[in-house]
Amino acid sequence: MSVSREEWEDKVVKSALRRALERSASFQTPSDIPVERLYTPDDVEGMDYDQELGYPGEYPFTRGVQPTMYRGRLWTMRQYAGFGTAEESNKRYRYLLAQGQTGLSVAFDLPTQMGYDSDHPLARDEVGKVGVAISSIEDMELLTQEIPLDKVSTSMTINATASILLAFYIAVARRRGISQEVLSGTVQNDILKEYIARGTYIYPTTPSMRIVGDIITYCAESVPRWNPISISGYHIREAGSTAVQEVAFTMANAIAYVEEVLRRGIPVDSFAPRLAFFFNAHSDFFEEIAKFRAARRLWAHIMKERFGAQNPQSMMLRFHVQTAGSSLTAQQPENNVTRVALQALAAVLGGTQSLHTNALDEALALPTEKSARTALRTQQIIAYEAGVASTIDPLAGSYYVESLTHSIEEGAQDYLRRIDEMGGTLTAIDEGFFQNEIQDAAYKWQVEVDSGERVIVGVNRFQVDEPPQEGLMKIDPTQQAKQVERLQELRQARDAEAVTSALERLRNAASGTDNLMPFIIRCVEDRCTLGEISDTLRTVFGVYKEHAAL
Repeated sequence: MSVSREEWEDKVVKSALRRALERSASFQTPSDIPVERLYTPDDVEGMDYDQELGYPGEYPFTRGVQPTMYRGRLWTMRQYAGFGTAEESNKRYRYLLAQGQTGLSVAFDLPTQMGYDSDHPLARDEVGKVGVAISSIEDMELLTQEIPLDKVSTSMTINATASILLAFYIAVARRRGISQEVLSGTVQNDILKEYIARGTYIYPTTPSMRIVGDIITYCAESVPRWNPISISGYHIREAGSTAVQEVAFTMANAIAYVEEVLRRGIPVDSFAPRLAFFFNAHSDFFEEIAKFRAARRLWAHIMKERFGAQNPQSMMLRFHVQTAGSSLTAQQPENNVTRVALQALAAVLGGTQSLHTNALDEALALPTEKSARTALRTQQIIAYEAGVASTIDPLAGSYYVESLTHSIEEGAQDYLRRIDEMGGTLTAIDEGFFQNEIQDAAYKWQVEVDSGERVIVGVNRFQVDEPPQEGLMKIDPTQQAKQVERLQELRQARDAEAVTSALERLRNAASGTDNLMPFIIRCVEDRCTLGEISDTLRTVFGVYKEHAAL
């Protein structure tokens, strides 16, 4: 005869060994959600399974946005890469495509992200260091050489200068006779999380939101297969947030973007289906799986109930996942292979549409070709050997996973209520609310690591003495000279009068209310540089001055 839960627990807690183990361990997730000793139907009592779970491809999409999920099509394997010059990065992209990668993901260097050409004084010693340097249409042409832009989906992790990089991409496609209507990919274009967590902003919040809205509107009308924004929780998590904060703050930003476009009188269902998201896959396996499921369900409710969306595609949270860079360790870097594999598996079990797996050496340097290949192979092993893609949402109905999913959704909803009470996302940013919450969470995590309460294998337990790592990737120190030379050649060869005229039209448009994308595309087609376009907008919009967090 089966015993009740109370009887079972009574037997368990009588064990002195069990009590000793429980006293020495913290049984809660990194988001401070308590983890029970055992989960039973009592822990999901009150949940309406028919309403909250349903079927894959049906509202509220807890179990996935597609009815067939990976049985119909695997996730896009999109390795994030970019370094040095456009030529060097192009070689890496073509290598990864040859190794089975199914989509490009472009990393840009800091000068490109901040709107400075490679020959700007502030770009010195940063050209090509954390991504590829792109200052002109010629750079973009070299970056995508021999890559069929009408067949390959390209994701560009770029924010403050997203409009310019997208314009470069469109202009290169036009040069090759490829219609922008067939281009597919994503531009991150999520400026709010830059103010919250990352810092690569240029303009104040109001004109920055205008540019975001211009890109979303332009793509909805003229680049219909392009995702005009990837609303990112990834960087919020990398800054130290919890899983609950990652979901909540990402949703708060998404709400602000939808409201920005709606203010232009554009119906929600005309642009919402192309909104995309970007999340982190961190180390607490089950919490991460539950996080993805909770985010999907929460977004469906927000779009239907808050914004009145009618098209089911407007309610589908489609997202890319990258494994957690902040979890990688310089100590015993081979351990990172295991970390990345588990994080990638969590992303797949959580129903991602696209995935990047970090390389084992990224805590030390940019990944080598071999380590990048190993990271890609990790995805391929999960896809083709592990069997986890054979059925949809295999953990559905797990008492623990469903309870976690419910707790994360509730925690995120509570944050959203608080943000609404403050007056919305922009007010919360100005008051430092997001920043303070993330700082507190990051501090708590570090205290737990320093005290040994939170174990990081190879860092605060199971350490070994190791010699310095060899064979790390190094960036060619002559790359800036090559970039400067190319820029000088461009400036000498182009039509200076056309450049001046294009930039003046852009300045006038920025001073008014026109959508800026057509003017920026005209600028890049007339061979204006990224820095020249950014400087023109700086003269009209000014630059953002960060408010000190309280």
